[in-house]
Amino acid sequence: MAELASDIGASGRTSHAGPPPAGSPLVEVRGLTVAFRESRSAIRRSEAGAIRAVDGIDLLVRPGETLGLVGESGSGKSTTGRAILQLVRPTSGSVLFDGQDLASIGANDLRRLRRRMQMIFQSPYASLNPRRTIGAMIADSLEIHDVAHGREKDERVSELLRLVGLTRSMAGKYPHEFSGGQRQRVGIARALASNPDFVVADEPVSALDVSVQAQIVNLLVDLQDRLGLSYLFIAHDLAVIRHVSTRVAVMYLGKIVESADRSDLYQRPLHPYTHALLSAVPVPDPAIEAQRSRLILENDIPSPSDPPSGCRFRTRCWLRAKLGNPDACLTEPELIEHDTRHWAACHFVR
Repeated sequence: MAELASDIGASGRTSHAGPPPAGSPLVEVRGLTVAFRESRSAIRRSEAGAIRAVDGIDLLVRPGETLGLVGESGSGKSTTGRAILQLVRPTSGSVLFDGQDLASIGANDLRRLRRRMQMIFQSPYASLNPRRTIGAMIADSLEIHDVAHGREKDERVSELLRLVGLTRSMAGKYPHEFSGGQRQRVGIARALASNPDFVVADEPVSALDVSVQAQIVNLLVDLQDRLGLSYLFIAHDLAVIRHVSTRVAVMYLGKIVESADRSDLYQRPLHPYTHALLSAVPVPDPAIEAQRSRLILENDIPSPSDPPSGCRFRTRCWLRAKLGNPDACLTEPELIEHDTRHWAACHFVR
């Protein structure tokens, strides 16, 4: 990912790393839990318990800012994004959008609010209907949300295509006629069709080539500047997260283990898991890279159906082995504010 960092830096763009905008949060998540029923046998369908993909997390996204949500595959990031948009119904907790609890409103009210909340999916091809033209798919969004009809709809489709760097003539083409980067631009155009305030970008560049990733990331930053969008940007790549985010939340096995302003988290990470993630990000300078030491985590991330007791990271924690006192990790740590707007859940953080 050093190439991506280099490409982004060469673009001359500045990242959204300033202080969070003042005012009330646009999105407020309180105690969000998403549990799925687990079956021992697909044939017998005998219930074996619940998989807590997301386990009691709190998040805030303010108007005009980007919250980066980062973690390994299986940490619950995508489920969090889908639960915020109510594409997956939360088991417990609340999601407030502009002061309204999405879990308590009726279906009609939720549908009206969906116009202001949209999603950019990870796979640009899987999220598009291969039997429909891209113009027709974007037009569907305009009609469903009652944004435009008739000739105005056609003009709006053309405007959206130009907004994401495509041409009007492409409206009559099918998804297979585009490259991966172009298809993701189509997905972004479709998400913007309803004039949303809040967009969940679920790993929007992970399926793309490195050179194309930089283009899409810069496009999303430009669109935020022009349209005043708020993002929940989900990724496992800290190079991307560093470029786009105002604040960063680190997620591990359904829990938020660290949260801070972007500059604080990258300059002074507190949680041992964050240290390990940052050590894996290559530096685009061979001399510096040769002198760096990597923190290699042992084992894979545990299954959310059977998480470790106490601290969920304890089975892979390098700091626990280094400092001793393993009994401390048998108690689950609280997410505590250790510095101004810098939170971490670790017994060893002082």
